[in-house]
Amino acid sequence: MADMHALLSAFAPIWMLTAAGYAVGRSGLLGAQAEAVLGRFVFHVAMPAALFGMVSRSRPAGFGHLPVVAFAAATALVSGLGYVVARRFFGRGRADGAISGMASGYVNSANLGIPVAVQVLGDASFVAQVILFQVLLVSPVILTLLDSGTRAADGPGGGRPGGGLRRMLTMPVRNPVIMASLLGVAVSATGLRLPAALTHSCDLLGAAAVPTALVTLGLSLHGGPARGTGRVAGRAEAGTAVALKTLAQPLAAFLVAGPLLGLPDHQVLAVVLCSALPTAQNAFVYAREYGLDTGLARDSVVASTVVSMATLSFAAWALGPAR
Repeated sequence: MADMHALLSAFAPIWMLTAAGYAVGRSGLLGAQAEAVLGRFVFHVAMPAALFGMVSRSRPAGFGHLPVVAFAAATALVSGLGYVVARRFFGRGRADGAISGMASGYVNSANLGIPVAVQVLGDASFVAQVILFQVLLVSPVILTLLDSGTRAADGPGGGRPGGGLRRMLTMPVRNPVIMASLLGVAVSATGLRLPAALTHSCDLLGAAAVPTALVTLGLSLHGGPARGTGRVAGRAEAGTAVALKTLAQPLAAFLVAGPLLGLPDHQVLAVVLCSALPTAQNAFVYAREYGLDTGLARDSVVASTVVSMATLSFAAWALGPAR
């Protein structure tokens, strides 16, 4: 009962902030451009500040540890499957396929993973490694696919010979998420001590990323079709992404961490628990920023957040020490 209460407490802010965004959108309080403006603020300002602050203080020495390898293998398998299914069965292009892969395997590790891990595992050390893995390895792959998949619509340079290579080489400079992460890695690797005023400012600005993204997600639930191609994601497509995220990914994580790698029970629990987390709102933020159909990302975030209540509870009950 205590575990369920803690789980509900962790999920409540997500639902409440999304509902607040829907209410604001329905009332028209912030005007017709609120979703677009807040979305750009998250992608270009708040999220880079949060990532820079987090990565610059990190020591990503645990990437070679077997639990992270198990999580990474399950993530790569399920995300790749989501990408292939979107391309082959739902006719998506490369960029939309990347969003589908992200919806299928990119977990809400920060604002939901940390409280869940603290309650079930007793600490959030493994979640910190998951966050860094997604920020430093998964996000650049997804953003590269998004950039290359949308370059034809970007005007001059997108279709010329060498244009694709030039865009790929300059993407870290043009993409605030990747640039902030790389700057954070540089600070972390050199051991540079930043002024307290700078780090505190980044923390304050970064703290706005998650709540603003959730409010923006709520805004998108009101006011007509999802932005992008005009094709709102169908139930089958969204349902496939949610099933991959909430069922296939934790199952794959269990098989890799348990039978394949033979990890101890507490490490298997950590890997499965993190894999069972719902789709991160970053998928919606990225889809919106790149002008793609936000329907799939939006529906996957909302639906997986609901379904993962059951899968997280089951994982904690079946694999936890007190069962």
